[in-house]
Amino acid sequence: MPAHFANLTGASTLKTRPFLLAHRIVDDLVANLATGVIHGNAGTGKTYAVQAALESLQDGDGTPVTTCALTFPSRPTMRMITDELLRAVTGEAPPRSHNRFQLVTTLTDLLSGRPRLVVVDEAQRLNSDCIELLRHLHDAPTTRFALLYVGGDGCWEVLSAEPMLRSRVFRRLPFHTLPRAKVPDLIGHFHPIYNGVDAQVLFDIDDFYAHGTLRDWASFTHTAAQLCAETGRSRIDAEIIANAYTLLGGGAYA
Repeated sequence: MPAHFANLTGASTLKTRPFLLAHRIVDDLVANLATGVIHGNAGTGKTYAVQAALESLQDGDGTPVTTCALTFPSRPTMRMITDELLRAVTGEAPPRSHNRFQLVTTLTDLLSGRPRLVVVDEAQRLNSDCIELLRHLHDAPTTRFALLYVGGDGCWEVLSAEPMLRSRVFRRLPFHTLPRAKVPDLIGHFHPIYNGVDAQVLFDIDDFYAHGTLRDWASFTHTAAQLCAETGRSRIDAEIIANAYTLLGGGAYA
């Protein structure tokens, strides 16, 4: 499994419905060489779920599927897309003497071999031209790759604004914060420091600090677990919680 936020140790993977669906969706995209989108606000667990799905990804005969993962800065250009995708596919820097159209031709040839998965993270940063370039490569008659867009705030709004892409989305999965009602059951199994802790205590932590966001729960857990270790405690109590809040930006140190 991937590392938890801030390299939190001792934590379990919360196999929520979106987490399990992410695995199914990635498998479906590869099996059908299709386009998909996984999106949600920051800290809701989408990146962890996608990474976990990629770790176990295999094709029909049990062979690990080749994955090319790309992340671009704000406002990438079409040349940047072609350069980085070519680098991911070949492991080498693209020839600077070639123009973008030559590189696209090269990419079309390279992506026509064994099936693979191309993952574009932070997809909300793409503009219309970049989205169209990726769609063009995916739609080429000879290419054989699945395409997964992963993004945070505004991702689906950016991608769905492109009719040519939206009509080709085979699978889409939005990630949301944890429903409050499910916090005690899920977080109660997240880390040993929550074993036997009253449900109302977990509700209070969620209401005051985490607000259903898994990354915030990981931050709180990392901090509280360290405080428990320093004081020889096996689980959280009122003092540990108050001190964790202080270290995380609020409350009074006990």
